[in-house]
Amino acid sequence: MTDLGTPVLDNHLHLDADNRGIDAVEDFAHLGGTHLLVVNKPSWHHGIEADEGADFRPVFEETIDLVERASEVLPGRAWPVLGVHPGLISRLVDDRGFAPEEAGELMRAGIDVAAEYASDGHAVALKSGRPHYDVSDAVWEASNEVIRHACTRAAETGVALQLHTESTEDLTDVAEWAEAAGLPPERVVKHYASGELDGVTKSVMCDKEYLETAVEVGEPFLMETDFVDDADRPGAVMGPKTVPRRVRWLQEQGHDDAVRLAHVETPEAVYGIDTRGTLDE
Repeated sequence: MTDLGTPVLDNHLHLDADNRGIDAVEDFAHLGGTHLLVVNKPSWHHGIEADEGADFRPVFEETIDLVERASEVLPGRAWPVLGVHPGLISRLVDDRGFAPEEAGELMRAGIDVAAEYASDGHAVALKSGRPHYDVSDAVWEASNEVIRHACTRAAETGVALQLHTESTEDLTDVAEWAEAAGLPPERVVKHYASGELDGVTKSVMCDKEYLETAVEVGEPFLMETDFVDDADRPGAVMGPKTVPRRVRWLQEQGHDDAVRLAHVETPEAVYGIDTRGTLDE
């Protein structure tokens, strides 16, 4: 097993017990990966068409179980991120005939259930967001209401918030909502980010150009693959070996300070997790 001499955290990936699951974790660890933030897959990937908040529980339970199993094979450990994928609003509105306001209400109920798990120490962050594709004004506003609600619940439970949003380098609007809810904007993370972002913390996709930009900018950042663990899309979005490979590449470029920022300092500031102290627990 490779030792890169540093904690190595993939800030956003998915695991599926019916696909690669723990085999993907072992690939990550073999290349030097030490820690994971495992985000629950969208509810419909589990065959669940939710009608109430409690319907999300099996999704969250499976993610928690996979995190426990992942922690057994990692040099460090894994943590869950639980919430509702923003793409659900389109399935509810377009496929099931929900009004946007009704869809938003159901999604907020799912966030509430995720917050229950977070309150019990079973998640370090909630997940929410808004569609990354064109939608009606009503769907857009309903999605933003879900984000505002997630900010409030994250603040109340003392956890961070990961967001799936449109491609952008400016989320100062969300930063303002977070502050209004009592959630420090630096504890809000845009997943699938490029190397620059205003307003909240960026979780940078492991494209070398994005990483070079993040290093040059010098602001707090995280690294991720958004590995989806889908048998129909092997290796998508990026494979589980990618973060440790990019860490080694950054080290070879002399960017040890950036590696420490992304894998030690920023995780502690955002999630309150100690990646050094949890090695070889």
